[in-house]
Amino acid sequence: MSVSVLQVMAGAQTGGAEAFFVRLVCALARAGTPQQAAIRHHDGRRKTLIEAGVPVTELAFSGKFDMITKGSVKRLAKSFNPDVVLVWMNRAAKIAPKGDWTVVGRLGGYYKLKNYKRCDHLVANTHDIRDYLIREGWPEERAWYLPNFVDDRRMPPVDRAEFDTPQGAPLLLCLGRLHPNKGFDTALETLAQLPKAYLWIAGDGKEEQALKQQAAQLGISNRVRFLGWREDTPALLSAADIFFCSSRHEPLGNIVLEAWAQGVPVVAAASQGPSQLIEDGKTGLLAPVDNAKELSRTIARLLDDRSLGQELVGHAHAEFTDKYSEGPVVAAYQEFFEKIRQSS
Repeated sequence: MSVSVLQVMAGAQTGGAEAFFVRLVCALARAGTPQQAAIRHHDGRRKTLIEAGVPVTELAFSGKFDMITKGSVKRLAKSFNPDVVLVWMNRAAKIAPKGDWTVVGRLGGYYKLKNYKRCDHLVANTHDIRDYLIREGWPEERAWYLPNFVDDRRMPPVDRAEFDTPQGAPLLLCLGRLHPNKGFDTALETLAQLPKAYLWIAGDGKEEQALKQQAAQLGISNRVRFLGWREDTPALLSAADIFFCSSRHEPLGNIVLEAWAQGVPVVAAASQGPSQLIEDGKTGLLAPVDNAKELSRTIARLLDDRSLGQELVGHAHAEFTDKYSEGPVVAAYQEFFEKIRQSS
């Protein structure tokens, strides 16, 4: 009999963890795992989960004084009586219901363990985050590594003319929240040293005006396009020559996996996640964090040597298929659920 899972996500409107939550829940449903989901109000997320056959309860998840959400999650758990309750990130973990089930916290960052006291097991999406959990005192036998996967379905490329970008110009693509951790300021400094290249930045956030001002000061506004938050990442990647991960802090790097899945060569700053994922010179190219000079040299090397790009793409796609595609990751999650059910 399949292990049943109650999924609890108190996520933001957009974000990498939120997107992976939807991908995993839908993929587990396709693989036959019985599930229910409790989520913060979100029309698109609710619709997608329901279309996948997963019953959804929408709640406020509005903070520590929100007793209604905590009580509702507890009642939902008692009614569904799952084998596993999987809570995503801090806010959900703090109200994880205790009962005749195993509570698992899923972490995609270096979060404070005080928020996970109600959990029996913790899952990290990188080896380094798992090592962090153990260093912080979490029992090694209850700390697990399970990677993310990304959607590898292809889409036709976005028409460059839509964003006033010449067809023959080298095109770099950055993805993510407009947040200092993403290093988009360094990306702009890098572009300033690549006079023929254009840069698309797909994402939204509070840093947008500051980044636009920086682009103007660098004299590159005519070669930078701010696309806002997009839901067509495969189409954007198909249009790009290089995926550029400029992050100064990036625990995993789903965006690197997305580029691998779409067959786009990657240049990345060597922050935590990308430096763990990428074998420099084989599955991508790495350069020091916050070093626009070295990042521009690395990108120029790739632009000048298209055969290198083809080699990187081949190795990266093989790595993706073997470790980070839907099939092996879903199988690993199902095996994990079986193990902790048996041990609980």
